[in-house]
Amino acid sequence: MMTAKRKTHTAAFKAQVALAAVKGDKTVNELAAHFGVHPTLIHGWKKQLLAGAEAVFAAGAKAVAPGDDQTPALYEQIGRLKVELDWVKKKAATSVDDLRPLIDPGHADLSVRRQCQLVGLGRATYYRGPAEESADNLALMRRIDEQYTACPFYGSRRIARWLARNGHPANRKRVQRLLRVMGLEAIHPKPKLSAGRGHPVYPYLLRGVPIDRVGQVWSADITYLPLPGGFMYLAATIDWYSRYVVAWRLSNTLDGAFCRDMLDEALAAGTPEVFNTDQGVQFTAGAWVERVEAAGARVSMDGRGRCLDNVFVERLWRTVKYEDVFLRGYETVTELERGLKAYFTFYNEARLHQSLGYKTPAEVYRAGRSKEPAKE
Repeated sequence: MMTAKRKTHTAAFKAQVALAAVKGDKTVNELAAHFGVHPTLIHGWKKQLLAGAEAVFAAGAKAVAPGDDQTPALYEQIGRLKVELDWVKKKAATSVDDLRPLIDPGHADLSVRRQCQLVGLGRATYYRGPAEESADNLALMRRIDEQYTACPFYGSRRIARWLARNGHPANRKRVQRLLRVMGLEAIHPKPKLSAGRGHPVYPYLLRGVPIDRVGQVWSADITYLPLPGGFMYLAATIDWYSRYVVAWRLSNTLDGAFCRDMLDEALAAGTPEVFNTDQGVQFTAGAWVERVEAAGARVSMDGRGRCLDNVFVERLWRTVKYEDVFLRGYETVTELERGLKAYFTFYNEARLHQSLGYKTPAEVYRAGRSKEPAKE
């Protein structure tokens, strides 16, 4: 019995797929169907492309040539260890879905077996590869998102029961997996643990602080948006006092690059006194924190034991989804992006807010900015 030959992909093909993912006009599921590869590979190739592009500009001086006393054999061993350490230094991952994209079957120096050993992934598990989300799962994710938006305090147990009561039975494990894919987590008090998650812990600076001026506090967050052919992620930065959306970005993956692009756009418009986020990996990464601090803002992060520290952004997601995304039912990424652009213009410039004395966010935001002292 002949075994099927393992499919390998050229560097040119990977670059083509990764560039298509970076372009962002299609969901990962749509790209997977078009190119005939697993969605997980696309996530990994996009991440590698973005990391490689940054490395081109971040690279320092060339390594000093070895001295006369270093034998070629020793230097070859050092070189191989460096290759393996480059793999080990990759961001730590705990699940199979996180580990699988790290494997590069076309790597010039490391075999698939050795790569699997380095990242702690079973070789058989790697080759099995995940299937893309089925139409049934995508439809279920849409229903979960709608219920989560209405009741963000619902966890996997209650969502599973709610689905069953509404004619869509799904066991809790399935609901848990889909919530992870969607990047959603129930809003509820969590235990305060003494050990951190490997990133500097920044305190929540806003407990009991009156919010009384524009530019005092900005917040950023990410939410999931369903499409018939997959899903997208939306990141936004909002000014707490005026509810003005300072910047937003769409992405087909949960990488940190689109968040940093949004951050750059927001900080180009001004600098808040305090920039608050949750403790998601996109916002605890050094590239995000360093950029915020370099701009002169203080970093604040939601408390691990708090449930509504970022409530203004949570309210924004509810408004955007119920007034636009769920109502219009966008079919493609292009339609979604065009629709969100129109909606955020309406939200900032025309939507009257009762909490603002029936003024628009733009009116309050610009009036507040005009009172700010000029920067030298």
